[in-house]
Amino acid sequence: MTIIVSVKINDGIIMAADSAGTMGSGQVYAHANKITNLCEGLPVGAMSTGAGGIGNESVETLLKDLRRRFAGREPSHPEWRLAPSDYTMEQIAGQLRTFLFEEKAMLCPEPTDLQLRLCGYSAGRPLAEVWEVSMAGRNCPPPQRIMDETSFGVMWDGQYEALNRLILGLGFDIADAMKRHGVAPQDAARLQEELVRDLYATLSVPAMPIQDAIDLARFLIETTIGFVRFAVFLPKSVGGAVEIAAITKHEGFRWVQRKSFYPAEIYKGG
Repeated sequence: MTIIVSVKINDGIIMAADSAGTMGSGQVYAHANKITNLCEGLPVGAMSTGAGGIGNESVETLLKDLRRRFAGREPSHPEWRLAPSDYTMEQIAGQLRTFLFEEKAMLCPEPTDLQLRLCGYSAGRPLAEVWEVSMAGRNCPPPQRIMDETSFGVMWDGQYEALNRLILGLGFDIADAMKRHGVAPQDAARLQEELVRDLYATLSVPAMPIQDAIDLARFLIETTIGFVRFAVFLPKSVGGAVEIAAITKHEGFRWVQRKSFYPAEIYKGG
């Protein structure tokens, strides 16, 4: 489990994630890298939640392998090279699914539960899009565009509870709670939708400056980390350093906050 957040505004899109990575064995590590610049030199990034790897390969390494293909540095797949002036987010999402699911997950003895969020700009387009590739066991439907160019706002995935309560005004198990208190099952879903409409907290607007969108994404990740830390009955599968990247039309993919393998003092004087 993990927490990933995207904040899409007119000027670009912010990607943020924690660093807790859960392996198939159930082991949780604190230094996973969940955000990747998926296409060198292009305004496209990917981040993941769910399983930390497929078989013995981490998601981070797999996405970097895919990046090599997109850059044309894998002789066995020259057709995968992306032309900077002629590519679409839909195309990249489809290739992401082919590589991770058809070439990797389908060949792995253990089923994989993994969600990939793809954020960025199609070639020559003025606004960003958000796509999702979702694997559940042996099933992986076609990629879905979850935000088109004209959609804006906050989206989150992974550990939902903290941000569901903060933004939607309701916990993840609200439907079951309503049934326990006498709401008929057929009415619970309808009432839940109505409550979300009434209680939803708008935290961003399309004209928001990029720095404020960065600050919002950081706040949402840190809020989830703190909530999970103190929530007695939630598994401690969120935490570690916060990483943030911004993707804008003119600057492309840029790291805002990123952890390092080595202490900063190693680089002094070098």
